[in-house]
Amino acid sequence: MDARSTAPVPPPGCPAHADGGRVPLYGPGFQSDPQAYYEYLRHFGPTAPVELSPGVDATLVTDYATALQLLQDPASFRKDARRWRDLNEGRISPDNPAVPPLAYRPNAMFSDGAEHLRLRQAITDSMARVDARKLSRTTGQVSEYLISRFGSRGSADLLGDYAKQLPLFVFNELFGCPADIGDRVLFGITGMFDGVNAERAVEVLFGAVGELVALKRAKPGEDVTSWLLQHQARLTDEEMVHQVALLLGAGTDPLSNLIGNTLHRLLTHDRYADGGGLIDEALDDTLWDNPPMPNYAPHYPATDMEFGGTTFRAGDLVLVGFAAANTGPKLSAAREAGSNRSHLAWSAGPHACPSKEPARQITVTAIENLFNQLPDVDLAVPEESLVWRPGPFTRGLTSLPARFTPVEPVRRNVPQARPEQAESADPGRKRGGMWSQFLNWLAK
Repeated sequence: MDARSTAPVPPPGCPAHADGGRVPLYGPGFQSDPQAYYEYLRHFGPTAPVELSPGVDATLVTDYATALQLLQDPASFRKDARRWRDLNEGRISPDNPAVPPLAYRPNAMFSDGAEHLRLRQAITDSMARVDARKLSRTTGQVSEYLISRFGSRGSADLLGDYAKQLPLFVFNELFGCPADIGDRVLFGITGMFDGVNAERAVEVLFGAVGELVALKRAKPGEDVTSWLLQHQARLTDEEMVHQVALLLGAGTDPLSNLIGNTLHRLLTHDRYADGGGLIDEALDDTLWDNPPMPNYAPHYPATDMEFGGTTFRAGDLVLVGFAAANTGPKLSAAREAGSNRSHLAWSAGPHACPSKEPARQITVTAIENLFNQLPDVDLAVPEESLVWRPGPFTRGLTSLPARFTPVEPVRRNVPQARPEQAESADPGRKRGGMWSQFLNWLAK
């Protein structure tokens, strides 16, 4: 018998076939079937050598217990990306497409120790002040508005027309964006994640957030931006801009993917419909099997060390494979025993997602409202024709075409927009953006 017959085989199309080297977390093969790659990576042990894009090497933690150990040990594994040795020593070009999501910024995600605790506490305390009833009402209003734009057609791209836009609108409301600033925030975030003139989009986003911070210092309101400014951490304007940009950017794109991936699951698995539309169950199953951020949480060993069967040098890039850890064989028993929320989709430790409850609430409300208004919504194309976005960090569809019985928009009695929302930081600027249109609709 050939001894090699029992050896792990890389997925079809994987360059590891050729040289047994690092496994690429990009390209059409990984994009279409990432679980096949994760299964192969597990044969390396708790950690595995990967390539995030051509020339960007990293180690991926694929084991649940090992991932928890890393996430809960900030003394050994640091978040400050200025420690990234390959980037510092010139082995990676700063314009490599994998660099922007990993590059250092002065925010809570990329800080350690006392500085992280100060920034994180300001974020956690401010997000905790979000009223759940108001959040539900806002999500419902945004949902109703978006459906009113496509409901009469009988067809829509539930990603581009709905899941992608809804979090942007809800976060604009939570952060108290007036019309003009909100238009530019939406433009900046959309362009940044779509990669369309991304450099200009980032410039627009940070400019708009800077104006928002200045506006709220002068005229605070009942919103997350004002609460951050009032926090005892006494954030400077620069710190404010980076924390708000972090929350807007990190909150909207993953949430769009979570809504889209959950909708995909509901529309392609009959058992949820047979069970009465179990949205919460579908959401949890999505977080287990198809989380919106499958591979992230960049960390850097503080010293040379051995961990998870791999020898690291200080400053090596280590990522957590949330999707791989969630679907590993060691988690099967816990999941089957009913521990349905012990997954790592929200990360863990001191850098765990600070907004998981609002994210759940927005997702469930958005999907419930969609199904209530479009009860016969169904996938409009064969499931196998759907295309997933490329890249190692995010997991989301490029589109989700759906069909349904056309409906006429239903207007409800809703509160009018707050006075400060209707104001603009630049009264002379034309208000024709998406956020302005929503505020005008809301005030009718």
